[in-house]
Amino acid sequence: MQVYKYEKVLIVDDTALDCFIAEKVMHHAKFAKNTICIASATDALKYLETLTDNSDSLPDLIFLDVNMPGMNGFQFLSAYKQLPGAAKRKSIIMLTSSVFDEEKKLALSNEYVRSFINKPLNADDLVGL
Repeated sequence: MQVYKYEKVLIVDDTALDCFIAEKVMHHAKFAKNTICIASATDALKYLETLTDNSDSLPDLIFLDVNMPGMNGFQFLSAYKQLPGAAKRKSIIMLTSSVFDEEKKLALSNEYVRSFINKPLNADDLVGL
């Protein structure tokens, strides 16, 4: 029997390749038993809203891309704050291909962000999460 660190992880990323890599890295590292990949922040919020009445169904962690069309990661964080209390916790890992320190500082100042990681995700990034 394989033991995974987390039962369920949500990946919010508009780039299919980055999502695929994250899923494979998490599975190979036995980090997440189940991964759900959603390609837009808006759809991810809708998904989380459907689970607010059943907190056991919520993902243990959310890996959130910073730069996405429509609603970016920071806009997602603002909307996430409005979700019912059971849906919110310090469970968001921000992902970026950007090199701007300002983005990292801004992300880490958010009460729901646990970590900030540069893409592509690798197994070493998962240590300590």
